[in-house]
Amino acid sequence: MGPPRPRGTEKNKRAVVEAKPKKPKAKPKERVYERDPARKEIPVELQQLLLNIFKNAFSERLQTDIQPLLQEVKGHLYNRDFLAAFGKDEYLEAYAARWSPSRALGFMQVFMDLKEHFLSVVEEGDERDERDEREVRKKVVCLGGGGGAEIVAWAGFFNALQRSEKSFAGNLRSLEVVSVDIANWTFVIETLYKTLTTEPPISTYASAAARAANVRLVDRENFTVHPHQIDILSTDFSNLGPLLADANIVTMMFTLNELYTTSLSLTQKFLLQVTTCVKPGSLLLVGDSPGSYSTVSIDGTEKKYPMQWLLDHTLLRLGTNGEESKWEKVEEDESRWWRLREDLKYPIELENMRFQLHLYRRVGD
Repeated sequence: MGPPRPRGTEKNKRAVVEAKPKKPKAKPKERVYERDPARKEIPVELQQLLLNIFKNAFSERLQTDIQPLLQEVKGHLYNRDFLAAFGKDEYLEAYAARWSPSRALGFMQVFMDLKEHFLSVVEEGDERDERDEREVRKKVVCLGGGGGAEIVAWAGFFNALQRSEKSFAGNLRSLEVVSVDIANWTFVIETLYKTLTTEPPISTYASAAARAANVRLVDRENFTVHPHQIDILSTDFSNLGPLLADANIVTMMFTLNELYTTSLSLTQKFLLQVTTCVKPGSLLLVGDSPGSYSTVSIDGTEKKYPMQWLLDHTLLRLGTNGEESKWEKVEEDESRWWRLREDLKYPIELENMRFQLHLYRRVGD
């Protein structure tokens, strides 16, 4: 796994948790994506196309010795000097070129596995295309999505649906992706978006057939991206609320545990604000390192709670007056592997990804 990214600036404060954590379950059986016969793997050609997006977007950086930059970024992250680690464009570019490609492939497989949920019955509030009442635009908000992995993964997801006649007969015709992060990733995201929406470079000696097959991954008319620099724990929620209010899907991939580490109380407050803001029927997808724990101070005693338990405690608990919880859990996997195929090509070494996964649906009031 790559090093974590910052999600806030405050230190962890005293937080009160109302219930005791459940006894730890037996160690879950780990699932390995590409060895699971019950699921369909992303075509290797599409996986390579996604890797090529990063290779072409950061070609100049990858053609130089990137290792010194990566070591500098690692050093700053190890010292938790996040302002330094993400304070230069060259650091952000090196990070995105090194750690985002493999995550993009893993995230896209997650999105494809959850496709039926993402393309479920269109909610009343979804925006329809004026040209065809059956066409619907969906909006995804990626909290902590600055590194570009989710943007490329959603582009691959959208491309896969267009390739599949059966899936394309569904509701999704255009997709808007909003990226929110504490660091200013605009330069990286704009570079990736330009590469996603432009035909890849091709040899001047390429055949006519090769030129005809050399097309952009997505079109700007149907796939849009909007980056925002927001510290979601310290900034007034009124600045973030409007971005979430009409979202169909909200994601927090390798983000939530960083928020809990920064401040458990502020993170709980933030999740409750999200609950109040998003519309019924919307989905919340949380992915993070398995076995993540956060330290909580209760009556002067520090205890460790699993991230998963803290999340369920906040989202699924009953109201103070016995009201039903505002979320229902749709999918859960405590430990899963995404392993890179050996036949994929990339200029530098990439890593496999292990994660836990939780999908929630906002229920009606």
